[in-house]
Amino acid sequence: MKKLAFLFLAAAICCAAPAKAQVLNFDGITGCEVSVGNYYNGGTAGDGSGPGPNLGIVFSSNAITLQDFFAGGGSACNQVSNTGNMPSPPMGLFFLSGSAATMDVAAGFTTGFSFFYTAANVPGSISVWSGLDGTGIELASLALPTNDSSCVTTPTFCNWDPIGVTFSGTAESVNFGGSANQVVFDNITLNSSTPGTTPEPSTLVQIGTGLIGLAGALRRKLWKA
Repeated sequence: MKKLAFLFLAAAICCAAPAKAQVLNFDGITGCEVSVGNYYNGGTAGDGSGPGPNLGIVFSSNAITLQDFFAGGGSACNQVSNTGNMPSPPMGLFFLSGSAATMDVAAGFTTGFSFFYTAANVPGSISVWSGLDGTGIELASLALPTNDSSCVTTPTFCNWDPIGVTFSGTAESVNFGGSANQVVFDNITLNSSTPGTTPEPSTLVQIGTGLIGLAGALRRKLWKA
């Protein structure tokens, strides 16, 4: 009975801890303009890169990589790119067909969602959904205004803005929308409204700290009884 009470408190502490942010920067994929596919599901990208980390994340077939203009040592791949200054070079994500690319997260994610984006000419958008393939309840959405394209040199898509959103509930998919070939994404981050960081909500930290102290006190009391 004593052990059960202690284990219950330990479980409460675990559940109170904030989820760790997961950052997708696509840099393990070596080919440009290839499908990301199952790379983040422990599989391979369209060029055979991988296997990638098994995060249970799958991208739609139109979600493809793009290499930074300034990366790759002058390869044909990066020289045809019109995108540079990526937050995490050499690879980003964009789509060339359809009105959106979709990311499915089978295990779901909570708290927030964030990324960097560049959209020199045409605005974009994202929507976060409770079900796979952009179905269920829309938990959050963001408009992505165009950002300045006045770089000192080529390329056109060169200025990046961080953006994020918080939401309630568990999300299982995200639609990256806009016009094809006009919006590029990098450092896509799950479980945080700030791209590339681990969330530390002060309220959850305080609750977790309090529960740790309570568990220690109860453990000492139970073992003395």
